[in-house]
Amino acid sequence: MPDDVSDLVRRCLSGDEAAMADLIERFQGQVFGLCVRMLGHRQDAEDMAQESFVRAFRSLNRWDSRREFLPWLLAIAGNRCRTLLAARRRRPRLTGEVDHLPDVRPNRQQQANLAEEMKVGLSYLREEYRQALVLFYQQQLGFAEIAEVLDCPVGTVKTWVHRARRELAEHLRRRGVLEESDHAMRRV
Repeated sequence: MPDDVSDLVRRCLSGDEAAMADLIERFQGQVFGLCVRMLGHRQDAEDMAQESFVRAFRSLNRWDSRREFLPWLLAIAGNRCRTLLAARRRRPRLTGEVDHLPDVRPNRQQQANLAEEMKVGLSYLREEYRQALVLFYQQQLGFAEIAEVLDCPVGTVKTWVHRARRELAEHLRRRGVLEESDHAMRRV
């Protein structure tokens, strides 16, 4: 596959629009998945994924073909998302907006919707924890690849993933989705 990607990149650099479409098609799911989990909003994620590909095509001549393409592309997407998140933080907050979890016990129907609770839990994680966790579990990158994407030491990535799992498990416990005795999450 790396040779195939290298060939696609060479074709893109020569202006082959079909190669550009192939490159987008091959990696759009991973890029969009990272963006939606980092940003939490589908429209923002679509915009950032598109912007990530535009930036990648502009910088394609700087990609080192001896390295994996996907971590390089995800680093671009992660940077675009972090830029948008930083801009959001600079905007004035609306009155009545809260930064803490509501103290409400979910009913049985809500407890059954683990995927939704996970999404909510992810939204409360610190940005770097969420990004490391998404890259580890959804993108299935190793710690070294995540460190490259996030431009930080491998030890830091391990710490972020561990803390993200712990905080997510605590969120699920507070929401009543995960019992204290649940063995699946006790290892976090």
